[in-house]
Amino acid sequence: MNPKTTQEVPIDPTSGWPVLIGWLLALIATVLLIILFKWPVIFIPFVVLVLPGLYIVNPNQARVMVLFGKYKGSVSKNGFFWTNPFTMKHRISLRAHNLDGAVIKVNDLLGNPIEISCVVVWRVLDTARSMFDVEDYEHYVRVQSEAAVRQLASMHPYDEGQAEGIETTLRGSTEIVVNELQDNLQGRLEAAGIQVIEARLNHLAYAPEIASAMLQRQQAKAIVAARKQIVDGAVGMVEMALKRLKEEKIIELDDERRATLVGNLLVVLCGQATPQPIINTGGLYS
Repeated sequence: MNPKTTQEVPIDPTSGWPVLIGWLLALIATVLLIILFKWPVIFIPFVVLVLPGLYIVNPNQARVMVLFGKYKGSVSKNGFFWTNPFTMKHRISLRAHNLDGAVIKVNDLLGNPIEISCVVVWRVLDTARSMFDVEDYEHYVRVQSEAAVRQLASMHPYDEGQAEGIETTLRGSTEIVVNELQDNLQGRLEAAGIQVIEARLNHLAYAPEIASAMLQRQQAKAIVAARKQIVDGAVGMVEMALKRLKEEKIIELDDERRATLVGNLLVVLCGQATPQPIINTGGLYS
């Protein structure tokens, strides 16, 4: 069963300036009457009770009004106001907050241990939900942010090429992953009346126990990719050389000479070391 949610009720507050002026006049009258007639007057309760009802709402702040345990409404209008002196006036900030999440160790989709953290920019959108529907909305944001990051990490592999048919990765699909994180987090914080302005990954790395092995794997993949590109280029150049030799009739090559030429060209083009010239004092078949 879903918990009952509280809806914010905006209220139009009463200006505090007329009340303050009336309180000052009553205070002056009370003092004069006490001095002149030596006995307290009926203004004393007014002087004592009115002052606690005055309050100030600063920019990007709100006041949640609770009277004898009942939610009366929220004031987000800036200014100097007055309300029932017995009303509890809870202050809530509407400013944007930054949450720099702690680095946590989780397993990605393939079970590899990784370290990950996020940065979340959020603000209170519904003051009633933030005040009454969760115990501590700032702590709630921290806990749900960590849970969202854990869920996100378990849905994707760390890097590309680790699983067939999976294109979205934590390291290579930044925008997709960030959008998923923000949508997931917004859904989790809806109950607390929180708006997620922005959510991004702040730290992403393999866990120390496998970081060295994964680095060697990445280096091996890079070497294989580079070798493949070199071989593809070398084969193309050999093909072009044989075609030019045939078209311009520079030399006639039988199958054995062609094979020898191809082998020598591939050694020169694909080898890492500088080729050393060999002087053949005899014929090809000697």
